[in-house]
Amino acid sequence: MSAVAENATDSIGTLAARRWQEADPLLPEPVLPPPGCDAPLIVAGPDGQPAAVGSCQHLARTAESLDVAWGTARRFQLTATVAGPDVRDALDRLLSQWRDHLAGIPGADDDDSAAIVNWPSRDIEGVETLVRHGLSPMATIAARATGRLHGGPADPATGAARRGISIRRAGPADLEAVARLGLEVIRFDAYFGNGGERPGTVNALRREVVRLLDAPRPWTWLAERDGEPVGMLAAQPPGAADWIAPMVRPTPAAYLMLMFVQPDERGVGVGAGLVGRLHREIDAAGVPVTLLHYQTLNPLSAPFWHQQGYRPLWVTWEARPARSIR
Repeated sequence: MSAVAENATDSIGTLAARRWQEADPLLPEPVLPPPGCDAPLIVAGPDGQPAAVGSCQHLARTAESLDVAWGTARRFQLTATVAGPDVRDALDRLLSQWRDHLAGIPGADDDDSAAIVNWPSRDIEGVETLVRHGLSPMATIAARATGRLHGGPADPATGAARRGISIRRAGPADLEAVARLGLEVIRFDAYFGNGGERPGTVNALRREVVRLLDAPRPWTWLAERDGEPVGMLAAQPPGAADWIAPMVRPTPAAYLMLMFVQPDERGVGVGAGLVGRLHREIDAAGVPVTLLHYQTLNPLSAPFWHQQGYRPLWVTWEARPARSIR
C-alpha cells in the first residue's frame, strides 16, 4: 500500500474499529494498513478526511491447491475499511474505484476469477451497496464462543447411539475414509457455487488429511455403523488455524474444516454427535472461539450450524468474473 493510503488508514482506523465493535463484539480490530497492491483506493468524506480506504490483493491458486476446491483460481480481494458517517455513500465510491482498478488488471475477466469482499454480517449498512455493485453472498464465516449453549440434547451422540452409530477419534489408518467423506463435502458444496472438484483436488485433500491425522490426538472423528464410516468431522486446532484467526477478536481460534454425514444417516443425531465430540475437546482445551465456513445458499448448513451454537460473523460477497463488478 502507498504512503498516502497508509496515512489515510491511520486517520480512520479508530472510527472503523468503533463501528465494528458496535456491530459485533467478536469482530477483530481492522488491520491497518491491510495487505494489497498499491492502488490508491481512498474515499474522502464531507470534511475532506478519509471516510473509506481499500486495499486489493491479487491472488492466484494452482489446480494442485486444495483452496481452488472452495472458489475460483484467480481472486481479487478487497479489504474495505469504512468509517462513515455515510457508510453507503463511502462504500459505493470505494467499490466504484475498485471496479475501475480491476478494469485494467490482466486476468480479471477470466471465467475462473472473482472479485471478493468480506463484509461483517451484522454491519447491515453496506449490504444494499454490495448488491447494487453486482456482488452476491456466496459464503459465511460463522463463529461459536466456547461454552455457548444450544438447543440440542445434553449428550448429542445419544440419538445416534440408539440407531447403532458409534463415534470414535480417527487416526492415520483412517486416511482413505476421511478423504473420501471430505471429498463428498466438496462435491455437495459445488451445487452452491464453490470451486468444486478439480483435477488436483483428491491429491490435495489427501495431503491435508495426512497433516490432520498426524497429530497425537487428531481433532478428527468418524461416525460408523457396523464398522463402516458414515460420517466425519475434521477440525484444525490453534496453530493450524492461524490462517483464519485474524477474522475474530478472541484468541486463539480453532477451525472446523470439514463435516459430512451420508444422506441416509441424517436426521438421527450423527452430525450433532460429531460436533459434540469436537466441542468437548475445544472446551477442555480452553480455546475461546471456533470458526467455520458454510455456503450461504446451502439449505442444510445454516439451520444445522445455528443449532450447534454458531452464528454468522462475516459474509463473503463475490462477483464472477472479477471484472463483472458494476
